[in-house]
Amino acid sequence: MSDVAIRVENLGKQYRLGEIGTGTISHDLNRWWARLRGKDDPFAKIGEANDRTRKGESDYVWALRDVDFDVKKGEVLGIIGRNGAGKSTLLKILSKVTAPTTGNIKVRGRIAALLEVGTGFHPELTGRENVYLNGAILGMTKAEIRSKFDEIVDFSGVERYIDTPVKRYSSGMYVRLAFAVSAFLEPEILIVDEVLAVGDAEFQKKCLGRMEDVSRNDGRTILFVSHSMAAVKNICTTGLVLKNGQVNFVGRADDAVDYYVKNFISFNNDTAVEITATHRARGMSRLIEFVRVEFVNPVENNFYAVTEPIELLITLKSNIDREAFRVAFAVNRLDETAAGTFFADEVLSIKKGETRQVLVTIRDHQLAKGQYYFDLSVGTGSEVLGITDYDIVMKTLFFDIVYKDLQKTQMITLWESQWGSINFQHVELQQLP
Repeated sequence: MSDVAIRVENLGKQYRLGEIGTGTISHDLNRWWARLRGKDDPFAKIGEANDRTRKGESDYVWALRDVDFDVKKGEVLGIIGRNGAGKSTLLKILSKVTAPTTGNIKVRGRIAALLEVGTGFHPELTGRENVYLNGAILGMTKAEIRSKFDEIVDFSGVERYIDTPVKRYSSGMYVRLAFAVSAFLEPEILIVDEVLAVGDAEFQKKCLGRMEDVSRNDGRTILFVSHSMAAVKNICTTGLVLKNGQVNFVGRADDAVDYYVKNFISFNNDTAVEITATHRARGMSRLIEFVRVEFVNPVENNFYAVTEPIELLITLKSNIDREAFRVAFAVNRLDETAAGTFFADEVLSIKKGETRQVLVTIRDHQLAKGQYYFDLSVGTGSEVLGITDYDIVMKTLFFDIVYKDLQKTQMITLWESQWGSINFQHVELQQLP
């Protein structure tokens, strides 16, 4: 195991649904009697796979079951899968936040984990104090933390607020400082959940660059959970696909992403989507939230030509009065390669309890042939500190870019070998009365 940083053998995690604790007194007595005789937990032999889409027959569910894999030193492992596949549970077990039900984990090196917004931070302490607290938790000396402190603050971009209690930070500022601490205090193993989705696009780019740098130059091991297939392809060397708590594929990162796209990402031709919890990112305040997204005058099967404008009608509702906020959207290919992100100016307004609509028109987008979808966010903030996101929704409307006639085929020949992109000078955004 000299070159192996993490070894996971027959790992399983079982939960009892609908209850706090282990269940009934009889179950507890049976467990106690089994432990007394040196036997296995009798309830570890029952339970169903973690399929959140169906009700099931058992009160016990396996969030993870029979998980086996190795992570070598200096390797960047991308863990991908649908919501509820067991990704976050796996990271929590590796970080020793929770214990496994079955199996063993062998780890060589100190672990730093960024699992949720503000993980390991005390809300009443200032940013400066939390840097020292978090560093101490990671086993760093005060001198080591002091030597890295300026780099941490500079990377996070929250210098002005470093002596302010973090309970007054936005979710984006929380993530900026938390990631900076984890990345710069030099643990041997860095574990990052999809919490980076809370940050703005500029900060996400910095984080991915930092992870790539510490892996290649410092030889550190990284476990990275993300729904961005482009990020997994760019920075990960290997990939692991989880389905219903079990390993479905392990291999090169590119192969893992291709496998996931082919087998797990469904493409639908809905012209309108009512936003539900399945679309929403975690950790959002939803003070302003998305209600519905729809194509205006949709074309047949959502097949758009390169020169055809794409119009979206976005419906929002609010639980606060807000005089200035903005809507952003990203266009991604089905394999998660970003085609572009657009941020509107802060000229939109809404009152508490009000429902408003925003019309987005995209002209001359220059997208290459392929399948795409929209991600949307709503929030407010500055370019320096990023957006304070109220709501983020992912994989809403899907559409195809196709070549509808010979003339258009000739027009886009130069784009044939590219992913294509959106010229955001041709994006129009209008708040409807």
